[in-house]
Amino acid sequence: QIHLVETGGGLVHAGGSLRLDCAADGPTYVTGWFRQAPGKEREFVAAMHWSGTPTYYGDSVKGRFTISLGNSENTAYLEMNSLKPEDTGVYYCAAGRQSSRDYAALSAYNWWGQGTMVTVSS
Repeated sequence: QIHLVETGGGLVHAGGSLRLDCAADGPTYVTGWFRQAPGKEREFVAAMHWSGTPTYYGDSVKGRFTISLGNSENTAYLEMNSLKPEDTGVYYCAAGRQSSRDYAALSAYNWWGQGTMVTVSS
């Protein structure tokens, strides 16, 4: 069992930036970020192999968000730039123990964090 903890959410104006951190208490094969807006389904944001590459992004965040390895062991970052009001939602860190054909799928992940709220004001 792996436990994940997300930190770094908050309130930011449109056009601003935030960084989310995900800390795992053990090694994983893949780390991903998803988000869920009120009344909507959970949406894939980004994913990363345990080595840092390759990386994968959802179409709505390409060119604005960057997933990367954290400075500490078993941590990952999600750098979010040029934030838009539609980026608002609860952001979840997820981790999987094996490779998958589709890292955008919820089923590719075995463990989930509790989520951190990101609010982008217009």
